[in-house]
Amino acid sequence: MKKFLSVLICLFICQNISFGFVKNEKAKVYQPEQYQEITDRANAFYAQNDIKNAEELLLTIPEVKRTPQNWLILGNILADKGKTNEAEFMYRKALNFDNTFYKAHYNLGVLYLAQDKPNMAITELKEVTKLKPDYAYGHYNLGCAYLKTGKISKAKFEFFLATDYNKSEPDFYYNLAYVYKKLNKEKTAKEYLDLYNKLAEKEYVQGNNF
Repeated sequence: MKKFLSVLICLFICQNISFGFVKNEKAKVYQPEQYQEITDRANAFYAQNDIKNAEELLLTIPEVKRTPQNWLILGNILADKGKTNEAEFMYRKALNFDNTFYKAHYNLGVLYLAQDKPNMAITELKEVTKLKPDYAYGHYNLGCAYLKTGKISKAKFEFFLATDYNKSEPDFYYNLAYVYKKLNKEKTAKEYLDLYNKLAEKEYVQGNNF
């Protein structure tokens, strides 16, 4: 089924704040073996979507012994529960330990984007694109934030960068179609919308043939 160019679509990441998680190699906090074992178990539960056990385990680690990754996952869990203020606090704690931890900047930016705070989202997502320039979803969400502030040209630039790093994500092309629609370039908008539909259909077929 085709989509029409009527609304801004930024849902792919905004609904998936806990999209993946980063390994602990950048953590600046030494974690004794006993807490590392808890972290490993919590990560395993989290990967299996067993949020309850993951959270309970992470909360047994003293705050001073938590890694940025620990804080990140706690933030993701709280965000999934709709506790946005608490989630923001956890992401900030992660960044207090390691301000180069791009995933915390990213999740914080997406959190602000979901709360309709685009300027705050832009600040965080620009950090993501500096720290990890090839992270397609960082560029995509930065483009979404620029769209929300009416900065069409900047949004277009970020969407193009997103497609440079990931050519198979349908939503990237949908938002490019939206941008060209806003610029009254109907032909180009249709080309990107057709590409979106082609990729979305392919994705649907693959998802139903496993």
